[in-house]
Amino acid sequence: MTARVIEALTAKSKLKRKIRQHLKKIGFIKLDDGSLSLPSTEKEIIRNLHSSQRDERVKASVDFIEQKLPKLLKYFASGNEINPTLISPVLKRVHSGTWESDVFRLASLTWSVPVSPGFGRRLRYLVWDEFHDKLIGLIAIGDPVFNLTVRDKYIGWNSKDRTKRLVNLLDAYVLGAVPPYNMLLGGKLVASLLRTKELYADFRKQYGNATGIISGEEKAPRLLAITTSSSMGKSSVYNRLKLDGIEYLKPIGYTKGWGHFHIPENIFSDMRDYLRAIKHTYADLHQFGDGPNWRLRTARAALDALGFREDLLKHGIGREVFICTLASNSLKILETGKGRPDTSTLLSVKEVGKLAIDRWIIPRSIARTEYLNWKKDQIKELILTAKATINNDINSSNNNVIRRISNI
Repeated sequence: MTARVIEALTAKSKLKRKIRQHLKKIGFIKLDDGSLSLPSTEKEIIRNLHSSQRDERVKASVDFIEQKLPKLLKYFASGNEINPTLISPVLKRVHSGTWESDVFRLASLTWSVPVSPGFGRRLRYLVWDEFHDKLIGLIAIGDPVFNLTVRDKYIGWNSKDRTKRLVNLLDAYVLGAVPPYNMLLGGKLVASLLRTKELYADFRKQYGNATGIISGEEKAPRLLAITTSSSMGKSSVYNRLKLDGIEYLKPIGYTKGWGHFHIPENIFSDMRDYLRAIKHTYADLHQFGDGPNWRLRTARAALDALGFREDLLKHGIGREVFICTLASNSLKILETGKGRPDTSTLLSVKEVGKLAIDRWIIPRSIARTEYLNWKKDQIKELILTAKATINNDINSSNNNVIRRISNI
């Protein structure tokens, strides 16, 4: 009798089982038609979807945390160290290999949603409280995804328009405040700083005379708009973001809930190994020019090769998308490709900061005093937990991470 090949012992079936177990563990429910669904779209459910990727990020950074946290903790504030009326925000540009880049990396580990490294053109900033010499928050803007239906529809782009003029737009892939400033609506302050003279000027200096690497064409881009999206669905921080009659972030719709964030790095690595084994061209396609969607395309190719439905990439979390226009005629230029940017309404970081502090931070400090209870030593705990990351299935590797960081 011909020996039967038991599929359960093949690399393909093992990977399929690993994917199914992971999706079940983080909360997905399989429907009768084979597609996935979530029990709800509450924030704790969404955080749990990110938990595996976040745990991987913390594990990979444990040596960095051990080395840097004791030295950098002084730059984080306790609530009782802050006088809200004296907060004075400035932007510190972040360059690789500096203490600022170490602060950026450490602070980003407190996010409950893992921070992306960004793609292509990038500008990173620490939002710094100059008076108290403390970190308020982080800003990172970089090349946007090529396909974003709500953005393209809002601007009025067809595919040809987008190809020509996407160079004038970036995406804020990191945007937010750290404790205790986030308790004072510091996230609104940080988001408002996207629309400032300094960001416009930094982009022009860094990229204003660039030649397109992919197209090879001479370009003279100007930073006309910045998009961003809420990882938790609808955003309470970015909505109603107006100062002195100007809308700093405008909501323009929701994404369709497709993506790859619920596929952690270890499974994605296994997917690429499988694609290599079957000699699929997508296994090692990642190079400059492939764009920020390469991971999505690779995950889709692997799932298809494994026999899964494409629906496994439909996580169902529609992210709210916002746009910040830096010139009063940004939308017209983006749509038509004609005109000179009118930046007469752009304010400096100091000017926007003052408006935001008066509008949000001082009133919140009076109405809600919980920020005073925050201690900077809690940063260590926040890195470990971020509310939802270390779950009940802690393995020995996670335990080791917790012991090492807890001993700092």
